[in-house]
Amino acid sequence: MGIFSSIRDAIFGGPAAASTATPTAAAPAGTAPATPPPVGKDGKVDIAAMLDGLKKAHPEGKNLDWRRSIVDLMKLLKLDSSLKDRKELATELGYKGDMGDSATMNVWLHKQVMTKLAEHGGIVPDELKS
Repeated sequence: MGIFSSIRDAIFGGPAAASTATPTAAAPAGTAPATPPPVGKDGKVDIAAMLDGLKKAHPEGKNLDWRRSIVDLMKLLKLDSSLKDRKELATELGYKGDMGDSATMNVWLHKQVMTKLAEHGGIVPDELKS
């Protein structure tokens, strides 16, 4: 399974989310909630509401800026945010730039992930997509 699949599953539910979710309503700090993600009127997952909810429950939440940082987004979803994994995600999503310039790559990755989440049925604010 690819890294984007892990991100998608952590948000929409799926194999990766199922392995970290707990069956009780009181999830341990830092785990994805067992409740379904918030959905809009059209039945699509509200990505911002879902991630903001995770941020409130995360022990480092106040320090995680998932709206601008791919590293913080991955941390919020309890995924490895190492440079190695971000380079792997960049390759998976078709990044053509210099992977040595991690700042530029990270900005591109964040926009691509948000765009892909929208393509997979999520509601993502326009300013977060490329």
